[in-house]
Amino acid sequence: MASLQLSRSPGSHFCGGTLIHPRYVLTAAHCLQDIPWQLVTVVLGAHDLQSQEPEQQKFTIVQVFQNNYNPEENLNDVLLIQLNRPASLGEKVALASLPQQGQSLAQGTQCLAMGWGRLGTRAPTPRVLQELNVTVVTFLCREHNVCTLVPRRAAGICFGDSGGPLICDGFLHGVDSFVIRECASLQFPDFFARVSMYVDWIHMVLRGAEP
Repeated sequence: MASLQLSRSPGSHFCGGTLIHPRYVLTAAHCLQDIPWQLVTVVLGAHDLQSQEPEQQKFTIVQVFQNNYNPEENLNDVLLIQLNRPASLGEKVALASLPQQGQSLAQGTQCLAMGWGRLGTRAPTPRVLQELNVTVVTFLCREHNVCTLVPRRAAGICFGDSGGPLICDGFLHGVDSFVIRECASLQFPDFFARVSMYVDWIHMVLRGAEP
């Protein structure tokens, strides 16, 4: 789990991300749509964003890779970030596993979403990382997305969770993309970019950047 922050103000988290290779973080393209990547610090190993935890590792970005992102339609909302050095892997920082290209998720699959986003549409942001059990749904969803709901309660992803992971059966199946109207509306599912559509592209980027 990565936190994207503005370099000039530590702790100024604005998006999440997921480490998929020692030098690459997968996040949402819309996260860096209006913020130059040169101004961003990537933090790994964090739990409490307000404290200087010894496990935290901080990186700058040397390059970003988009894949036909369409902001009007919220399509292909994925972005690969190349870090300035490899992350040190260990107990607090590990790699997420990618699904197979084209792999689908059945309705009802249980997944885990996480992030430091707001605790509600008009609520503050938490200090510590939040995790939420969510269920895959297909209504109102599109082929480019994985959609989730929390049955029978108002809970879901919110602003600041963007770019963060959706982990299902131990694999990174979604990148937090958008909500409709407001957070945890109970009427609309939460939308994630479907990672399995981009696995071949991700491997191509990683191969092309290997020294």
